[in-house]
This record gives sequence, C-alpha cells and structure tokens, in this order.
Amino acid sequence: MTSHPSSLVTEAFEAQRDRLRTVAYRVLGSHADAEDVVQEAWMRLVRQDTANIGNVAGWLTTVVGRISLDLLRSRRAHPETAYGQDFSDLLVTPDDDPAPDEQVVLADSVGLALLVVLDSLTPSERLAFVLHDMFAVPFDEIGQILGKSADATKMIASRARRKVQATDRSAVPGREHREVVQAFRAAALGGDFQALLRVLDPNVKLTVDTPDGVVVTLGATEVAAGARMFSGEVARHRPVLVNGIPGQMSWRSDGTPLSVIAFAVTEGRITAIHIVVDPATLASIHLPDPA
Repeated sequence: MTSHPSSLVTEAFEAQRDRLRTVAYRVLGSHADAEDVVQEAWMRLVRQDTANIGNVAGWLTTVVGRISLDLLRSRRAHPETAYGQDFSDLLVTPDDDPAPDEQVVLADSVGLALLVVLDSLTPSERLAFVLHDMFAVPFDEIGQILGKSADATKMIASRARRKVQATDRSAVPGREHREVVQAFRAAALGGDFQALLRVLDPNVKLTVDTPDGVVVTLGATEVAAGARMFSGEVARHRPVLVNGIPGQMSWRSDGTPLSVIAFAVTEGRITAIHIVVDPATLASIHLPDPA
C-alpha cells in the first residue's frame, strides 16, 4: 500500500510557508493579505499533479508572485480600497533616541519605512524589486510572472531600484521627517490651509480606523479640508513611533486615549496619514498618559 501523496505535498508546502509569507508581505505590505495569498497558493498546489512540478519552491514562489501582482493591480485600479501600511498589529513606542536594547525595534522600523517607499512603485516595479533584490529570484522567473522578457524585467527592476535609492533615506524616520510632521501639526492646530498644502503630497492618502470600519480620503485638498480632526478633543499628546513611523498619540482630559496618528513622509512631503480612533484598538496600546 502506497502512502497518500497529500502528506508529501503538505510537507513540501510547510517547508516553504514562512518564506512565502515573507515574500507576499514584502510585496503587499499587509500581513492579512499575505496570509490570504499563501492560503490561495496552497489551494492551487493541492489541485496540481505535483509529479509535473520539478521545483516546488520555485513553483510556489511564482504562484505567490502572480497572486500578489493581481492584488497590487486591483489596488491601483480601486485606490479607495487600497492600503499600504498594515496597522492591524500596532507597535507604539515613545519617539526617543533608541536604547541599545531597542535596536531590533529600530531595524523593524527601517523595514516598515521601506514598505512606504515600495508603495510609490508600480505593481510591476514593486514585484520585480522585491523578488530580485530581496529574495534573489532570477529575472527569467520574474519575467514569467510579469509576462515580460528577462531583459525587460531587468530594466523594470533597475528602474524600481533607482526610485527606492532616491527615496528610502527620506522614508526612514529622521530629523527632517519629524520636522515635516511637526509642521503639519502646527498648521492643523492653527487652521492654516495653505501651510497644510505645502507639507502634503498632492496624492496623500488619509486612512482612519473607526469602530465602524475604515474610511479613506485621497488628495491634499480633501485631507487639508478635514484637518480639524487632528485637534478635536486633544488635551495632551506625545511624539511616538507607530510601527516605526513618526506620529503622535493623544489623550482626552480624563486620561483616556483619543487617537494614534502615523505619518509617512517621502522627499519632504507627507504621502500617507493613518489615524486610529477605534477605542478597542487604542485600549491595547500600553503607553502612559504624559500628564
């Protein structure tokens, strides 16, 4: 009696699961989407005759790449449902100089800042850059996903690399990054519409997590017009890093958390703002009221 092939398929897949999840997360910037992509890759694998798959790891990488590319293109076609940074697991820390035992957090911050830069790439550029530069997937294999020749794929990855190199330093939290955030905060509190427009990227995306769901606003004019939400009932606030991105946490006068705001900054302008006002999410953040 021969063993059931599903056990071999399962073993082969599980050996690749963590790597596939990492690939999908780097391409998509969302843990939830990455999990969905990996699950879909598994479903496609079990429908295949694995005897015809010479390299299971390579086959799975290609499938994950194709599914991720379709998702990226869908986001581009429907920006109102798209998002880059994944704030399902909030890591909020005081925005101070890192102590030696916080170096791991800082390293994660740089990785998350890179995701902000990757959001500026086209779907093809992002996939080519991530697969080749981060995971050493050959250009001919990436080209099969993109429907391009290896030479054309190499050019796409090179173009993406130039964009990343031009912007990744400004995406990593630094003094200039924080100064832009401070300028926005001052303009919002002062109701200075023109000053807001100066620090907002024309295509800035505002995402607000509320108890009733996520609300997305696109464009500098629309975001600036709604900037009064940044003051609201704020009694106290302090600078924080939100998943490695500069922002602030605010409290009401009674000491209850009001909001957490994260700002993505590229080339001196705010490209994305993410606000969390959902009380259940805020309750999970253990950061003391600065009063």
